Amino acid sequence: MPFIQIIDYETERAGEMQQLGQDFRVSRAGDSGGPTSVTVTQDRDNPKRYVTIVEFASYEEAMSTSDRPDTSAFAAKMAALCSRPPTFTNLDVVEQPIR
Repeated sequence: MPFIQIIDYETERAGEMQQLGQDFRVSRAGDSGGPTSVTVTQDRDNPKRYVTIVEFASYEEAMSTSDRPDTSAFAAKMAALCSRPPTFTNLDVVEQPIR
């Protein structure tokens, strides 16, 4: 079953955060594994708050990705752009409609 990680953060440097994410995805292009989907959202009521929803094929795939040195480097750069530490929520998908 898929595994989802939600990253909740605030930043006043949205352009830099977006570029960081794009650069990271480009650096990973062609790699096997990693997320199957990444959705970045912005809070309408608090425009400095963002929630990123990252979907993986499995928990094991997510942990394998998390253990990579480039993922740790990305997370550190991301945290430096935040105005508060990001929070992470790890979710096991228990039911998913057919798409």
